[in-house]
Formats: sequence, structure tokens, C-alpha cells
Amino acid sequence: MSKKYCYLFTEGNAKMRELLGGKGANLAEMTNIGLPVPQGFTITTEACTQYYEDGRQINDEIMAEIMEYIEKMEKITGKKFGDLENPLLVSVRSGARASMPGMMDTILNLGLNEDVVDVIAKKSNNPRWAWDCYRRFIQMYSDVVMEVGKKYFEQLIDAMKEKKGVTQDVELSAEDLKELAMQFKAEYKAKIGSDFPTDPKEQLIGAIKAVFRSWDNPRANVYRRDNDIPYSWGTAVNVQSMAFGNMGDDCGTGVAFTRDPATGEKKLMGEFLTNAQGEDVVAGVRTPMPIAEMAEKFPEAYDEFVKVCNILEDHYRDMQDMEFTVEHGKLYMLQCRNGKRTAPAALKIACDLVDEGMISEQQAVAMIDPRNLDTLLHPQFDPKALKATEPVGKALPASPGAACGKIVFNAEDAKEWAARGEKVVLVRLETSPEDIEGMKAAQGILTVRGGMTSHAAVVARGMGKCCVSGCGAINMDEANKQFTLAGKTYHEGDWLSLDGSTGNIYDGAMPTVDANVGGDFGRIMAWADKFRRLKVRTNADTPADAARARSLGAQGIGLCRTEHMFFEGDRIAAIREMICSDTKEQREKALAKLLPMQQGDFEGIYEAMEGCPVTIRFLDPPLHEFVPTEEADIELLAKDMGKTVADIKAIIASLHEFNPMMGHRGCRLAVTFPEIAVMQTRAVIRAAINVQKKHPDWNMVPEIMIPLVGEVKELKFVKDVVVKTADEELAAAGMNMKYLVGTMIEIPRAALTADQIATEAEFFSFGTNDLTQMTFGFSRDDAGKFLPAYYDNKIYESDPFARLDQVGVGKLVDMACKLGRATRPELHLGICGEHGGDPSSVEFCHKVGLDYVSCSPFRVPIARLAAAQAAIRDQRQ
Repeated sequence: MSKKYCYLFTEGNAKMRELLGGKGANLAEMTNIGLPVPQGFTITTEACTQYYEDGRQINDEIMAEIMEYIEKMEKITGKKFGDLENPLLVSVRSGARASMPGMMDTILNLGLNEDVVDVIAKKSNNPRWAWDCYRRFIQMYSDVVMEVGKKYFEQLIDAMKEKKGVTQDVELSAEDLKELAMQFKAEYKAKIGSDFPTDPKEQLIGAIKAVFRSWDNPRANVYRRDNDIPYSWGTAVNVQSMAFGNMGDDCGTGVAFTRDPATGEKKLMGEFLTNAQGEDVVAGVRTPMPIAEMAEKFPEAYDEFVKVCNILEDHYRDMQDMEFTVEHGKLYMLQCRNGKRTAPAALKIACDLVDEGMISEQQAVAMIDPRNLDTLLHPQFDPKALKATEPVGKALPASPGAACGKIVFNAEDAKEWAARGEKVVLVRLETSPEDIEGMKAAQGILTVRGGMTSHAAVVARGMGKCCVSGCGAINMDEANKQFTLAGKTYHEGDWLSLDGSTGNIYDGAMPTVDANVGGDFGRIMAWADKFRRLKVRTNADTPADAARARSLGAQGIGLCRTEHMFFEGDRIAAIREMICSDTKEQREKALAKLLPMQQGDFEGIYEAMEGCPVTIRFLDPPLHEFVPTEEADIELLAKDMGKTVADIKAIIASLHEFNPMMGHRGCRLAVTFPEIAVMQTRAVIRAAINVQKKHPDWNMVPEIMIPLVGEVKELKFVKDVVVKTADEELAAAGMNMKYLVGTMIEIPRAALTADQIATEAEFFSFGTNDLTQMTFGFSRDDAGKFLPAYYDNKIYESDPFARLDQVGVGKLVDMACKLGRATRPELHLGICGEHGGDPSSVEFCHKVGLDYVSCSPFRVPIARLAAAQAAIRDQRQ
């Protein structure tokens, strides 16, 4: 046999994640270290990949191996599928190599049919338990395998509870549950058109195929795209013998973390439900009790569980997230993984583990997901407003941050409202994986049911979204899009504010304040700075942005867009005057008005950056972006210029371009109107001279960047203008100051001829936004129309504007670096597209030998951490 597609838990270990998935590898590892794990086997990720290659079929070779492993499992457990003496019941769970919470569905109690239910009812002397297992199995199998919606079954349960006058599922009797099971089977037949399957092996194959299929469901694809998980990985399937938490009051199920996933505090934290199965806790159907209460109910199992927690944390050297079941007082471990955590918790845990001697500083830096830092820098509610406002409700603080928005009741509306620029808060009874895109679009999420480990809580924490869960005080009326809380009825579109750090809910819109970062953040960042080679600059156009980025650790400005300064009141008038001028003299007169304004801006930015390098890009956008569109503005401009309205309209019409992105912009403006480059050079050099005089200890080296160069001769033309002007200014001031003239590499031809361009350019900065547009041949603004179809058809796995395309665009960057440095070995190289703040793109920049990355101010810490992780990975390899 060429490949092995199945592994018993006793045959694997934690290092086999790629083959066994995270869950399978950890089940094997827990088995190896002697923890109480119900035994079973894992079907590998390669079997999933093969399933897709074979046209969504399980081939004969894999099928035969699965059957062989069922027999092995029957031998180990001493039970048999469908046996009327000792029947085997199993759970089927997915497990990819990266944890994807709630993305893949679980099926419990597989192997049941009416004959087996009768057997287990008699043997256990507990018919209520037996029928409860069966009705759950029918519901899960119908939902997950056959895709009959959960809601049909939930309506039947609600009707049954109403008929019996009870509120909780646990209050239904064995007879009620038997009747429900029959109703469920009838519902299945009505929806599917055939009887519910009774053969356990047929059930198992159906479940395995469903897990493989779920790897490609829309919500899994969205989650993968957001979290850098390649489609090619596939998911493994874990088949595990059942442990029952629903056999009575000496049974239960729980989810726990070895440290608090919201704060990082070192204390056991989790939730437990008696007489329940695992899905009840995670799905948030009943609101559970804190784990500490388990000590009173099941002292022996609790003591053993605490021991297991210590063993696991010691073994994995990280905070663990565990699922477990207690069956008649005995503990069984169902899974463990490195727990998802909030950003403040991630920093605290990493620092604490270093202080406890568990991990090194390098390991601490490597274990934090850079994207998580984003949440640290997110707003909180204004403390003054908080003091003055009484919350209208309080529930569980499931994911931190402050959110306020208009209420919407479903994911579709959340997406639609957010797309038209509305801030929304998504209010649901409970969230399920199909709500993921709505959760992404919302400012925050509020659920009526569910605990700290419910789907909403876990997914929101992963996204860095504010979430408050389990607000039972809400009386929900989804059909009419309204709910009541604290005596007030809230309708769709009303404002609501949520505090994910306290669980408080406030009426109306509350003011927020920017976040502040604490000591753990400083320690991790200091370690990151110690290990990284890449410098991190920021893209900033105002002194305020520059100062913010500096406070977040930016080591300079990699891109200062001068045109962003032209849109303010008196400046836009001057630039319009320049555009509508007929002669060079008129243009120079208009530019003279702009000169002191530009100079003032540059001085402010130089001051904010405290002598760090600042790269200033000369005017880039096409001129039509500055001309008026409103009739009143056109009339005003005509009056100022002494022209007729018709003249001005003719000028505006003449600026119209069929493809402005590739039109009269960038260095082409300076070639046509060199006086623009003259004015901008004067502003840059004069500002640098003034700041240097004020701060003799700073070493000012202005960096002037000529955009959109595709031919060395056009760069030389503009550079000659810049050098002549700069040298005149320095001579007049009697100063001897070094300055650099470089270019932005954003046209593929510039990358292909980088050896020639480096004869003139003293630095390259890769403008990967435009370089991506020009390499792919589509515009960032229009790609949204067709990219979703490309994702659905697996043509692209991620947005090339968010994550650098390393195969195509990356090849151009790598080539330009090598060609440029062959001509000019001291050539300085950076990147200033938004890719500079994306962790996978930062790693690529490290590999190709750039000197720095530059990104928006709030992404500076992300880039610092990603650069350190790239250096650490490089060292390890």
C-alpha cells in the first residue's frame, strides 16, 4: 500500500499536525502521555485532498482502510457497530491543522438505530438517556450530513416543551423524547424523501463525507481567506468512541482554559453543564455554570481535571483550551489545543510564561499572532461617559473593545447596512457559523443565549470584534425585528452600545476614546525589536499621523503623499488656479501660493519624526481629481481666474481620461510641468533646513521620491530639475546637507529595467498597490465585482491587494532588488504599499532583503512583530 490514510490515536503524536490535523495530533499526544482519552482513529488530511481529487468521492483504497480501522477500533473498545449485546457509538469531528472554531461540524452518538436504542435503554436502565442520544443524533446527522436546517427540529422541540408545560430540554421524559425522535425521523423523510439510515457503517461514511465537504463550505472559505489558511491543506476526520455526559446527574460536559482567555490571568476558567453533551456548552443552548462549581458536584473528577490541566500546560508550554466529559463521575478528555485568546491576554500569557521559565523571549515573540495586536489599539468607551451612564443590561464580556451602532437582526442586513457605510450592532438569539460575514461587517455582536465559550464568543475574539453574549434578560422578537430589554422596546436601526470588556449594554451611542497600551505590550515589542532586521516606517501625511506612528514605534516615514495636503480650503483654490492657468508664469504664481503651505506641512512632519528619515513622494494623482464638480464651485473659479464658465468647463473636460490610473499622473506631471517639481523641491529642502537649524543634533537627510517611473530617462529628467533646485536652495542658505532622490517602483517595466533605473535612483520604494494593479491588469476599485467569483472557484485564495502575490508581483520585487543592487550596492530598498502591514507580506520582504517596510500608523506594531517573527523563523531554518 502506497499511503497510509488512517492512524489509531496510539499511532500518532503532536508533531503530525499536517497529516492528522490539530485535533487528531493532540488526541494522539494526550493518549501517549497517559491521559484518559476515549480511543479511536484519525482519517488524514491527505484523504480529504484525495476525496476532492476523485470528484468528491471516497475511493476504494481509502474506503477499505476505513473499514479495517473500524474493526481495529471495535477490538480496542470491545464493542461493535450495530451489535445488540455491546453496541459501539462514536463521535465524528473534523480537525484541520489550524484551528477553525465552529467552521466544521460535529456529530455525536453515531451508530444508533431503534434496535440499538432499545438495547442501551435496557442495559443502562436509563431509557430517557437512550432516547435523548437518539433524538440528538437524528438532529445532528440531518443538519450536518443532509443539510436539513436545525430550525425545523428546534421548532419541534419548542412545541413539545410547550405542550408539556416545561422550559428546559432536561425536563422532557423518556416518552417525550421517543415521540420527538419519531417526529424527527418523519421530518427527515419529508425533507429528504428517504428513511433515516439505520446501518451504522452507512451513517459513518455519510458523516466522513460531510466533514470533507464542510472543508469547502462558504463559511470555511471565508474563515480561511481571513486567516491565511490554504485550501490545499484539507481537514482530517476523528472517529472517537463516545463518552456520555447526558446519562444523569452524575454526568456532565465542559470546556475550560488553563488561563483566562480574556485577561491572561493564571487561573482555571471554564464552564460546565450537568447531564448534557458537549455541543450544548459550545452551541450556547443552555447557559452553563462556572467550572469552580464542578468541584462541589464531582470532587474526584475535578481534582483529576486540575492535574490534567497542569500536565497539559507543562507539556505544551502554552495556555490550553480543553473539552471534557464526565461519565458517572469519571473524567474523559475529548480534545486540547492552544487556546484562542484576546490580544491583552496573549501578551500577558507570553510574558508570564517567560517569567515562569517555561519559554524563551524568542518563543514568546513567535507565539503571538501579529494581527491580534490590532485589537489592542482599538477604542474603548470614554470613562467619563461610562460613569455618567447606567447600563440597560449586563451579560458575559465575551470579546473586548467598545462598539456602538444601529441594531440589525441578521447577518445579511449587517452586511448590507455596513456596505452602505452604516455602523451596525448584530443582535442574535445565538450566532452560528453561517453568521460569520455579518459578524465581520458589524461593529459588535450581542447574543441572548450562550456562554463565554459559545460560537459567537470564540469567533468574535478571533476577529478582534467586541462581543457580549448570553443576555437572557432580552425578550427577542426576531420575526418583527425588535426586542425588549429593561422595559424598552428596541427596533431595527435604533442605536445600541456594547462594552465587550465588562459585558455592559448601553442605550444609544456612547462616545469612545483611543486605546492605550500597557507594560506587557512594551516588553513584547522590546523583544521583537531585538530580534528583527527589517526597519518599520509608516505611511503618514500629517504631523498628527506621524506623531501617532512614532509613539507606536515607527522608525521613519516611508511614504508621505503630498497631494493629501492639497484638499484643504485655501490650498484647493491655489491648485485649481494652477491647473486652469494658460502660461508657465501663471502656473508659477499659483504654485508660489502653495509653497509656504507645503513647507509648513513638511516642517510639522519632520518635527513629529524627531530626525528619523522621511520619504516625500511628489505629486502623483491625475489633475482631474482636484477640479470642481459642483456648479457653484465652477462659477467661483471662473470669477477668480477672469474666465467664463464655459472656459473652465472646457478645461475640466480636457482633463477627462479614459483610464486615469494609467493616465497623466506621477512623474508625467513633472515632465509636462517641471515647475510643480521645482515648487515641491523648494518646500522639502527649505523645511529640512529650518528643522536642522532648530535641532543641530538631528541629522536631516531629506528623501525625495519620484512616482510612477517606467523609463530611466524620465527619472533623469525630473531628477535633474530636483537636483538643480535643491542645490540652489542649499547654496543660498550656506548649508551642506545630504539629500536622496529615489523612485517608487510601481510599473512592471521599472522592475524589469531596475539595473538601469538604479543608475539614477538612490533608493527604491515598492509601491505594491499600483504594482499589483498593473501586474494583474485590474483596478483595485473594480476588482470587487469579480473577485468573489475567483474565490468561489479557487482561482485566487486571497485578495492580492491585502496579501502580496508572492508568485507574480513578488517575483518582480525580488528581480528589481537584485538588479538594482547589482548596479548600486548601497541602494536602499523599502515597501510602502498597504502590504507593508500584512504579516505574510512582511515575511516576504525580510526574505528578499528589503531594508524596511512602511504601513499605516496602527499597523506599525503588527509589522514590528511580524518582522521579528520572520527573522526568528529564518534563524531556525
